[in-house]
Amino acid sequence: MPLIAIRGVDHYYEWISRSQQPGLDKPVLLFIHGWAGSTRYWRSTAEAFAEQFDCLLYDLRGFGQSRLPRPIPAEVAEIGYELESYVEDLALLLDKLGLERVSLNAHSTGASIAVLFLACHPERVERAVLTCHGVFASNPLAFKAFHQVGRYVVLFRPDWLKRIPTVDRMFMARFLRRPIPAQARQEFLEDFLSADFEAAVGTIYTAVCERAALEMPQEYAKLAVPTLLISGEYDQIIPVKLGQAAAAQNAQVEHVVIPNTGHFPMLEDAATYLPLVQEFLQPSPDPTHV
Repeated sequence: MPLIAIRGVDHYYEWISRSQQPGLDKPVLLFIHGWAGSTRYWRSTAEAFAEQFDCLLYDLRGFGQSRLPRPIPAEVAEIGYELESYVEDLALLLDKLGLERVSLNAHSTGASIAVLFLACHPERVERAVLTCHGVFASNPLAFKAFHQVGRYVVLFRPDWLKRIPTVDRMFMARFLRRPIPAQARQEFLEDFLSADFEAAVGTIYTAVCERAALEMPQEYAKLAVPTLLISGEYDQIIPVKLGQAAAAQNAQVEHVVIPNTGHFPMLEDAATYLPLVQEFLQPSPDPTHV
């Protein structure tokens, strides 16, 4: 299992590529997963791009196979779970792999990390795709309620849940408009159940909060990298209007809505999603260029 140490935590990463030397032979397309997920749900998308790109997937600190060491050392605990700390993790990952410049495709909370990374390190990103993201309106009471419910949900995660028939369907119902394969549903449930408590709760507090509502529009306004923002028409987690609000902050951001999909359009309607991203990542040459 490929692991790379970043600030005291072994981070899982994998290449999906047709190259003999991934990261050297082709442009790199890096995928970032969302809250309580892992690299696993990006694999089918990465496979579709592996002829044109060396696709790099990794698990965020505390999720998937990037587990926190136990007991958690003081220096790891001190890193915290602010989204900026995950931006630093990403920069260090690229440094350790010797990658100076990549394109990004990030989803949900992973897209929040990507936006901050784009604002801090525009020189390291060629193009960016943000899948199911947006900016929230300020609402301190709603955020407080969300945090209370979210903490309870993370606390109650008995491993035996994954052995109950059809529980994966119930777990994913709010996220989807169209069905996805049973294996993918089961993997989502497993990733949620195995996420480290500290990271799962910590990122709930930092990704959806008053500070994020106030600062994320400003971060979008800073973007200098061509960016494609994709929303699912019936996404209940990040509704289309939040994507519209994000795109309105910056002319660099192109916003597209994929019909009849929810929070995972790349899995619900790959036939629409993949050509859309392909065209954006490989734009037509500038006819004025000589």
